[in-house]
Amino acid sequence: MKKTCLLAAVLLIGFAAYGADFSASALSGFNGGLSFRVAGTIAHFAQGFPLSFEFGIGHTRLDPGNPELARRIFINEATNGTPEKTGYSWEFRLNFLYQIRFLGMQDAHVFVGVRRTAFDANFRYVGGNELFDVTSDLWGVGAGLQSNFPMGRNVSFTMTAGFDYYPNAILTGHDTTYSPDGENINQKEVFTYKDADNAINQPKFQPLLMVGITVGF
Repeated sequence: MKKTCLLAAVLLIGFAAYGADFSASALSGFNGGLSFRVAGTIAHFAQGFPLSFEFGIGHTRLDPGNPELARRIFINEATNGTPEKTGYSWEFRLNFLYQIRFLGMQDAHVFVGVRRTAFDANFRYVGGNELFDVTSDLWGVGAGLQSNFPMGRNVSFTMTAGFDYYPNAILTGHDTTYSPDGENINQKEVFTYKDADNAINQPKFQPLLMVGITVGF
């Protein structure tokens, strides 16, 4: 994940130095949960090429799932302690944008792209002496519409709407792993991947609606 982010930063700096149009955005809103994102967009780096490229890094707060089921499926049958839970994801996204005319908007783009997301569900049982994480690394795809509305010479108000989709991914927690192909490690009792996936709310279909500011350079 870190290497991917570093590569994206190097590419952005390289294209900007080469003379392409570059803009940076900061967005917040909903992407399956409360989400924040920073992104950089490269356009007009080759004469006549119709696509722009957007590289983004985001953080989203998510409902991690059912703490009682999570403990049974990944650890043991214990029921003591008051459960607390937190969930989040870090996502890296690459979008390909194509400018269109839509509802009179002068700077609207449709986009499609790929996603790489690291998800973490944390469960704590206060008074039960238990604390563990369930994690997954996911590849996904996304699509949507993004539009910029000028506020000044180089500043625009940005709105984006769409969705991200992630196929099933391996879930790992404590010393237990559940895999979509059934190759589980140290599974508890007769639980299956479907049971683990129902207990843990890893990203799947994530609606997207965000707003923010874009600055051109």
